[in-house]
Amino acid sequence: MSLIVDHVSYIYDPDAPLSHKALDDVCLQIPEGQFIGIIGHTGSGKSTLVQHLNGLIKATSGHIYYNGEDIDDKDFDKKKLRSKVGLVFQYPEHQLFEIDVFSDVCFGPKNLGLEKKEVELRAYDALRKVGLPDELFYQSPFELSGGQKRRVAIAGVLAMKPEILILDEPTAGLDPKGREEILEQIKKLQTETGMTILLVSHSMEDVAEYVDRIIVMNQGRVMYDDAPKQVFRHYRELEEIGLAAPQVTYILHELQEKGLAVDPSATTIREAADQILQALGR
Repeated sequence: MSLIVDHVSYIYDPDAPLSHKALDDVCLQIPEGQFIGIIGHTGSGKSTLVQHLNGLIKATSGHIYYNGEDIDDKDFDKKKLRSKVGLVFQYPEHQLFEIDVFSDVCFGPKNLGLEKKEVELRAYDALRKVGLPDELFYQSPFELSGGQKRRVAIAGVLAMKPEILILDEPTAGLDPKGREEILEQIKKLQTETGMTILLVSHSMEDVAEYVDRIIVMNQGRVMYDDAPKQVFRHYRELEEIGLAAPQVTYILHELQEKGLAVDPSATTIREAADQILQALGR
Protein backbone atom coordinates (compact mmCIF):
# COMPACT_ATOMS: atom_id res chain seq x y z
CA MET A 1 0.00 0.00 0.00
CA SER A 2 1.35 3.42 -0.94
CA LEU A 3 0.20 6.81 -2.14
CA ILE A 4 2.25 8.96 -4.49
CA VAL A 5 1.43 12.58 -5.23
CA ASP A 6 3.17 13.44 -8.49
CA HIS A 7 3.45 17.15 -9.40
CA VAL A 8 -0.14 17.87 -8.38
CA SER A 9 -1.59 21.36 -8.79
CA TYR A 10 -5.16 22.46 -8.19
CA ILE A 11 -6.86 25.71 -9.16
CA TYR A 12 -10.22 26.74 -7.71
CA ASP A 13 -12.52 28.33 -10.32
CA PRO A 14 -9.86 28.31 -13.07
CA ASP A 15 -12.04 30.26 -15.50
CA ALA A 16 -13.11 32.94 -13.01
CA PRO A 17 -11.38 36.32 -12.62
CA LEU A 18 -10.53 35.48 -9.00
CA SER A 19 -9.21 31.96 -9.62
CA HIS A 20 -6.95 30.66 -6.86
CA LYS A 21 -4.14 28.10 -7.01
CA ALA A 22 -4.67 26.01 -3.86
CA LEU A 23 -1.95 23.45 -4.65
CA ASP A 24 1.19 24.22 -6.60
CA ASP A 25 3.32 21.34 -7.96
CA VAL A 26 3.07 19.12 -4.86
CA CYS A 27 5.15 15.93 -4.80
CA LEU A 28 4.87 13.48 -1.89
CA GLN A 29 5.26 9.80 -1.08
CA ILE A 30 3.09 8.26 1.64
CA PRO A 31 4.56 4.84 2.50
CA GLU A 32 2.88 2.15 4.53
CA GLY A 33 2.76 2.44 8.31
CA GLN A 34 3.81 6.07 8.88
CA PHE A 35 2.12 8.50 11.25
CA ILE A 36 2.33 11.83 9.41
CA GLY A 37 1.36 15.31 10.53
CA ILE A 38 0.31 17.93 7.98
CA ILE A 39 0.50 21.49 9.26
CA GLY A 40 0.05 24.94 7.81
CA HIS A 41 -1.88 28.14 8.39
CA THR A 42 -5.47 28.56 7.15
CA GLY A 43 -5.48 28.58 3.36
CA SER A 44 -2.12 26.81 3.02
CA GLY A 45 -3.64 23.88 1.09
CA LYS A 46 -3.80 21.22 3.83
CA SER A 47 -7.46 20.26 3.45
CA THR A 48 -7.37 20.57 -0.33
CA LEU A 49 -4.40 18.20 -0.41
CA VAL A 50 -5.99 15.46 1.70
CA GLN A 51 -9.24 15.63 -0.29
CA HIS A 52 -7.20 14.75 -3.38
CA LEU A 53 -5.87 11.60 -1.72
CA ASN A 54 -9.15 9.71 -1.89
CA GLY A 55 -10.43 11.31 -5.08
CA LEU A 56 -12.91 13.81 -3.64
CA ILE A 57 -11.14 16.51 -5.65
CA LYS A 58 -9.54 15.92 -9.06
CA ALA A 59 -6.17 17.55 -9.69
CA THR A 60 -6.02 20.33 -12.24
CA SER A 61 -2.67 18.87 -13.31
CA GLY A 62 -0.44 16.04 -12.12
CA HIS A 63 -1.30 12.56 -10.92
CA ILE A 64 -2.04 10.60 -7.75
CA TYR A 65 -1.16 6.92 -7.63
CA TYR A 66 -2.59 4.38 -5.19
CA ASN A 67 -0.66 1.10 -5.22
CA GLY A 68 0.79 2.10 -8.58
CA GLU A 69 -2.56 2.92 -10.23
CA ASP A 70 -3.55 6.41 -11.34
CA ILE A 71 -6.73 7.18 -9.40
CA ASP A 72 -8.03 9.37 -12.25
CA ASP A 73 -7.88 6.62 -14.87
CA LYS A 74 -11.38 6.04 -16.24
CA ASP A 75 -11.35 2.37 -15.16
CA PHE A 76 -10.16 3.05 -11.62
CA ASP A 77 -12.72 2.20 -8.89
CA LYS A 78 -12.98 5.34 -6.74
CA LYS A 79 -15.64 3.79 -4.52
CA LYS A 80 -13.13 1.12 -3.53
CA LEU A 81 -10.45 3.79 -3.08
CA ARG A 82 -12.64 5.67 -0.59
CA SER A 83 -13.06 2.53 1.48
CA LYS A 84 -9.27 2.09 1.56
CA VAL A 85 -8.33 5.74 2.07
CA GLY A 86 -10.69 6.89 4.82
CA LEU A 87 -11.16 10.62 5.39
CA VAL A 88 -12.60 11.99 8.63
CA PHE A 89 -13.62 15.62 8.11
CA GLN A 90 -13.32 18.42 10.65
CA TYR A 91 -16.34 18.30 13.00
CA PRO A 92 -17.33 14.84 11.67
CA GLU A 93 -20.01 14.49 14.36
CA HIS A 94 -22.16 16.83 12.27
CA GLN A 95 -22.58 13.85 9.93
CA LEU A 96 -24.05 11.53 12.58
CA PHE A 97 -27.69 10.78 11.85
CA GLU A 98 -28.77 7.26 12.89
CA ILE A 99 -30.96 6.49 15.91
CA ASP A 100 -28.10 4.95 17.87
CA VAL A 101 -24.31 4.78 17.83
CA PHE A 102 -24.07 1.18 16.60
CA SER A 103 -26.41 1.81 13.64
CA ASP A 104 -24.40 4.87 12.66
CA VAL A 105 -21.12 2.93 12.56
CA CYS A 106 -22.81 0.13 10.58
CA PHE A 107 -23.86 2.55 7.84
CA GLY A 108 -20.57 2.57 5.88
CA PRO A 109 -19.86 -1.17 5.74
CA LYS A 110 -23.55 -1.85 5.02
CA ASN A 111 -23.20 0.27 1.88
CA LEU A 112 -20.33 -1.98 0.79
CA GLY A 113 -22.91 -4.74 0.37
CA LEU A 114 -21.53 -6.90 3.16
CA GLU A 115 -23.60 -9.48 5.03
CA LYS A 116 -25.27 -8.33 8.24
CA LYS A 117 -22.99 -10.39 10.50
CA GLU A 118 -19.83 -8.96 8.89
CA VAL A 119 -21.23 -5.41 9.09
CA GLU A 120 -21.95 -5.80 12.82
CA LEU A 121 -18.58 -7.38 13.54
CA ARG A 122 -16.83 -4.49 11.81
CA ALA A 123 -18.88 -1.92 13.72
CA TYR A 124 -18.21 -3.58 17.07
CA ASP A 125 -14.48 -3.87 16.35
CA ALA A 126 -14.26 -0.22 15.23
CA LEU A 127 -16.05 1.06 18.33
CA ARG A 128 -13.73 -0.93 20.56
CA LYS A 129 -10.70 0.45 18.68
CA VAL A 130 -11.73 4.04 19.43
CA GLY A 131 -12.28 3.19 23.09
CA LEU A 132 -16.02 3.82 23.30
CA PRO A 133 -17.59 1.95 26.27
CA ASP A 134 -20.03 -0.84 25.36
CA GLU A 135 -22.84 0.76 27.36
CA LEU A 136 -22.91 3.68 24.89
CA PHE A 137 -23.33 1.54 21.75
CA TYR A 138 -27.13 1.82 21.72
CA GLN A 139 -27.47 5.40 22.89
CA SER A 140 -28.41 8.18 20.52
CA PRO A 141 -25.19 9.76 19.19
CA PHE A 142 -26.73 13.16 19.96
CA GLU A 143 -26.69 12.40 23.70
CA LEU A 144 -22.91 11.92 23.77
CA SER A 145 -20.19 14.39 24.69
CA GLY A 146 -18.20 16.14 21.96
CA GLY A 147 -15.25 13.78 22.38
CA GLN A 148 -17.50 10.71 22.34
CA LYS A 149 -19.23 11.89 19.16
CA ARG A 150 -15.81 12.36 17.56
CA ARG A 151 -14.91 8.75 18.47
CA VAL A 152 -18.12 7.48 16.88
CA ALA A 153 -17.41 9.41 13.68
CA ILE A 154 -13.88 7.99 13.51
CA ALA A 155 -15.26 4.48 14.18
CA GLY A 156 -17.62 4.90 11.22
CA VAL A 157 -14.60 5.32 8.94
CA LEU A 158 -12.61 2.54 10.65
CA ALA A 159 -15.50 0.12 10.05
CA MET A 160 -14.74 0.43 6.34
CA LYS A 161 -11.32 -1.12 7.14
CA PRO A 162 -9.21 1.55 5.45
CA GLU A 163 -5.49 1.07 4.85
CA ILE A 164 -4.92 4.82 5.24
CA LEU A 165 -6.79 7.00 7.75
CA ILE A 166 -6.82 10.78 7.18
CA LEU A 167 -7.98 12.97 10.06
CA ASP A 168 -8.64 16.63 9.27
CA GLU A 169 -8.34 18.59 12.55
CA PRO A 170 -9.79 15.72 14.66
CA THR A 171 -9.51 17.69 17.92
CA ALA A 172 -11.10 20.95 16.71
CA GLY A 173 -13.51 22.36 19.28
CA LEU A 174 -12.66 19.85 22.01
CA ASP A 175 -11.52 20.81 25.50
CA PRO A 176 -7.93 19.88 26.50
CA LYS A 177 -8.98 16.60 28.13
CA GLY A 178 -11.06 15.55 25.12
CA ARG A 179 -8.26 16.52 22.75
CA GLU A 180 -5.71 14.47 24.65
CA GLU A 181 -8.03 11.44 24.82
CA ILE A 182 -8.68 11.49 21.07
CA LEU A 183 -5.00 11.85 20.18
CA GLU A 184 -3.95 9.10 22.59
CA GLN A 185 -6.55 6.80 21.06
CA ILE A 186 -5.36 7.61 17.54
CA LYS A 187 -1.75 6.95 18.51
CA LYS A 188 -2.75 3.66 20.16
CA LEU A 189 -4.64 2.67 17.01
CA GLN A 190 -1.62 3.42 14.84
CA THR A 191 0.77 1.57 17.15
CA GLU A 192 -1.42 -1.54 17.44
CA THR A 193 -2.49 -1.84 13.80
CA GLY A 194 0.41 -0.28 11.87
CA MET A 195 -2.14 1.71 9.89
CA THR A 196 -0.92 4.72 7.90
CA ILE A 197 -2.36 7.85 9.51
CA LEU A 198 -2.30 11.44 8.27
CA LEU A 199 -3.16 14.00 10.93
CA VAL A 200 -4.01 17.52 9.75
CA SER A 201 -3.58 19.96 12.62
CA HIS A 202 -2.91 23.56 13.63
CA SER A 203 -1.38 22.45 16.93
CA MET A 204 2.39 22.22 16.97
CA GLU A 205 2.27 20.44 20.35
CA ASP A 206 -0.01 17.74 18.94
CA VAL A 207 2.13 16.90 15.93
CA ALA A 208 5.37 17.10 17.92
CA GLU A 209 4.04 14.65 20.49
CA TYR A 210 2.57 12.00 18.21
CA VAL A 211 3.81 11.92 14.60
CA ASP A 212 6.90 10.45 12.93
CA ARG A 213 7.03 12.92 10.06
CA ILE A 214 5.77 16.46 9.44
CA ILE A 215 4.72 17.99 6.14
CA VAL A 216 4.52 21.79 6.29
CA MET A 217 2.29 23.41 3.68
CA ASN A 218 2.63 27.07 2.70
CA GLN A 219 0.82 28.81 -0.16
CA GLY A 220 -0.08 25.47 -1.72
CA ARG A 221 3.47 24.11 -1.72
CA VAL A 222 5.42 21.73 0.50
CA MET A 223 7.77 23.92 2.54
CA TYR A 224 9.27 21.20 4.76
CA ASP A 225 8.93 17.42 4.85
CA ASP A 226 11.01 15.79 7.58
CA ALA A 227 11.12 14.36 11.10
CA PRO A 228 9.68 16.72 13.78
CA LYS A 229 13.08 17.60 15.26
CA GLN A 230 14.39 18.65 11.86
CA VAL A 231 11.29 20.66 10.94
CA PHE A 232 11.21 22.58 14.22
CA ARG A 233 14.85 23.60 13.83
CA HIS A 234 13.35 26.07 11.35
CA TYR A 235 11.16 27.69 13.99
CA ARG A 236 12.08 31.21 12.84
CA GLU A 237 11.02 30.40 9.27
CA LEU A 238 7.81 28.84 10.59
CA GLU A 239 7.04 32.03 12.48
CA GLU A 240 7.35 33.99 9.24
CA ILE A 241 4.47 32.00 7.73
CA GLY A 242 2.21 32.26 10.78
CA LEU A 243 3.22 29.03 12.51
CA ALA A 244 5.49 28.30 15.46
CA ALA A 245 7.43 25.54 17.15
CA PRO A 246 6.16 23.79 20.30
CA GLN A 247 6.45 25.91 23.46
CA VAL A 248 9.25 23.70 24.81
CA THR A 249 11.44 24.62 21.83
CA TYR A 250 11.36 28.27 22.83
CA ILE A 251 11.95 27.48 26.50
CA LEU A 252 15.00 25.36 25.71
CA HIS A 253 16.44 28.02 23.40
CA GLU A 254 16.08 30.59 26.19
CA LEU A 255 17.74 28.28 28.70
CA GLN A 256 20.58 27.63 26.26
CA GLU A 257 21.08 31.37 25.76
CA LYS A 258 21.31 31.74 29.55
CA GLY A 259 24.12 29.19 29.64
CA LEU A 260 22.36 25.91 30.46
CA ALA A 261 23.75 23.03 28.39
CA VAL A 262 20.50 21.78 26.85
CA ASP A 263 19.69 20.52 23.35
CA PRO A 264 16.95 22.84 21.99
CA SER A 265 15.89 20.28 19.37
CA ALA A 266 13.67 18.51 21.93
CA THR A 267 10.04 18.83 20.85
CA THR A 268 7.99 17.22 23.63
CA ILE A 269 7.59 18.03 27.33
CA ARG A 270 9.11 14.67 28.25
CA GLU A 271 12.20 15.27 26.12
CA ALA A 272 12.57 18.83 27.43
CA ALA A 273 12.35 17.65 31.04
CA ASP A 274 15.05 15.05 30.39
CA GLN A 275 17.29 17.70 28.84
CA ILE A 276 16.88 20.08 31.79
CA LEU A 277 17.46 17.37 34.40
CA GLN A 278 20.54 16.15 32.54
CA ALA A 279 21.93 19.69 32.30
CA LEU A 280 21.37 20.16 36.03
CA GLY A 281 23.13 16.86 36.74
CA ARG A 282 20.09 15.11 38.15
